[in-house]
Amino acid sequence: MTGDDRSWNDGDKLSFSERDRRRREGRSSQERRPKGVSKAKEEAVTKQYVKQLDGLFSKTKGGAEVEKLGAAIRAAHGTSGLADACRQYREVAGFPESAALLGMFLDSGDAELVVGGLKALQAACEAEGFKASGGLRSQIRMLAEEPDDEVAELAEALSARL
Repeated sequence: MTGDDRSWNDGDKLSFSERDRRRREGRSSQERRPKGVSKAKEEAVTKQYVKQLDGLFSKTKGGAEVEKLGAAIRAAHGTSGLADACRQYREVAGFPESAALLGMFLDSGDAELVVGGLKALQAACEAEGFKASGGLRSQIRMLAEEPDDEVAELAEALSARL
């Protein structure tokens, strides 16, 4: 078979040296990107896809963002920024289901967050077999002594239930 005896589909085939050369040189970015897709749109779609994947593989319901906010609450625990971190978490994901994070909401010192945390604990007790730790029960008993009537009443009712 000589070089002139090519069949109808041999023109589309690349020799091994041509394949190697293209692999070494790499393809230009224009060849990889489909026509009509801008770089900004491609990046936006990629970010959205990564965010969806983070949500699938994260441990919490709200995804990676909620995990980061939970970590921010843990880092702010014992500081003056705890109430702000709790407010950010609440704005994004509502009140947490985790007893540990709810306990930190109770430590925030903000009456609105404490009341919301106590109500979330009551809902958790009603919904499933919620087991409060000894520390959380002590924390609720301490809140029953609060000067804020709403906090004290909720804490007393919850303490009686636990």
